[in-house]
Amino acid sequence: MAILYWVLGIIGAIIALVLIRAAMKPNVFTLTRSIRIHAPPEKIRPLIENFHEWLRWSPFEKMDPEGTLQRTYSGALEGVGAVYEWSGRKTGAGRMEIVEAPGERVKIKLDFIKPFPANNFAEYTLTPSGEGTEVSWSMYGPQRFLFKVMDTVFGTERMMGPVFEQGLNDMKKAAEAA
Repeated sequence: MAILYWVLGIIGAIIALVLIRAAMKPNVFTLTRSIRIHAPPEKIRPLIENFHEWLRWSPFEKMDPEGTLQRTYSGALEGVGAVYEWSGRKTGAGRMEIVEAPGERVKIKLDFIKPFPANNFAEYTLTPSGEGTEVSWSMYGPQRFLFKVMDTVFGTERMMGPVFEQGLNDMKKAAEAA
């Protein structure tokens, strides 16, 4: 019986530590990845501003088995006002809308519906650099307590960082092939 109390005490202490660490996390999260693409911004920008082009590079387009991701496009064809809604088994459901596209930056409002409701932003920055472009992809937004706990246990950087890197690598291939 003493061993049971000892094990329960350790489990309780671990849970308490996770909850304390989660409570100490900031109320806003940011995830950013960057890549150098050997193409000018005008070849890269359409890959971001036209949601139809995301099929060529977005890692989220490849998560659901072929043909099972439901897509709806509306609003402008590209740029501010372009809207993309999706629903899939692995990708969940949500909506994106380009809300700003001045100069070297494209800002997208992300509304996730499933599996967890969340309202975030994605931002792409294209900075000319020599004969290429530095492309930065960021996602940021409020981080509710449940997401702080999940981040403490699983690590957003560890889970999503490689996904962003794959997307940027595929964007690089698409832009450099154009």
